[in-house]
Amino acid sequence: MNRSIAPSMLSADFGRIGEVCAMLDGSAADRIHLDILDGVFAPNISFGFPVCEAIAAASHKPLDIHLMIVRPEDYIERFAALKGARYIAVHIEACGGRLRKVLRQIRALGLQAGIAISPGTPVESLIEYFGEFDYVLVMGVNPGYSGQKYMPETLERVGIISEMAAAADASFFIEVDGGVGKANIGDLRRAGATVFVSGSSVFDAPDPVAAIANLAS
Repeated sequence: MNRSIAPSMLSADFGRIGEVCAMLDGSAADRIHLDILDGVFAPNISFGFPVCEAIAAASHKPLDIHLMIVRPEDYIERFAALKGARYIAVHIEACGGRLRKVLRQIRALGLQAGIAISPGTPVESLIEYFGEFDYVLVMGVNPGYSGQKYMPETLERVGIISEMAAAADASFFIEVDGGVGKANIGDLRRAGATVFVSGSSVFDAPDPVAAIANLAS
């Protein structure tokens, strides 16, 4: 895997969901990223099941679901039932002592389970869960809003996670969400990340299909 691009629907035009999904289906995007915010864990509300179902129905790409919500275990089964659902990430900060159980719940439903980690959370907190997840979603911004400025320390965090995985002979991929663009994607890839969520860099571009291709190359 070189660079897998996951456009974030949080930055898309919800009035044109069908057109947007058709555009993404014809692009180099590897998957579609759904940022689910509940207004409790993160200070914003994004969209719920009706919008997720509309996106799932309109797209042929796998769905990469990022739950920035409290008690994700109450909703995982319903998200897993969406057409095309393949990945679900939950926040280590939201799950507490229930994280291992939640990860096993995701895997039991046949999806890949991810641990999402916010900028202020030590990356070393992942170690005790090695073997229980399929990927780490590293936040390059604080959870809550699209279009935030990328935090440069994200690069170091990705590198440390990659080194920890190698030292433990652990197998998982690293995804980065927040502030990803052409200026930093190369360095993040070299540090060990392979999946890149991009919202503004894709949907604010004059030609989103070309922007996706540019990020993927």
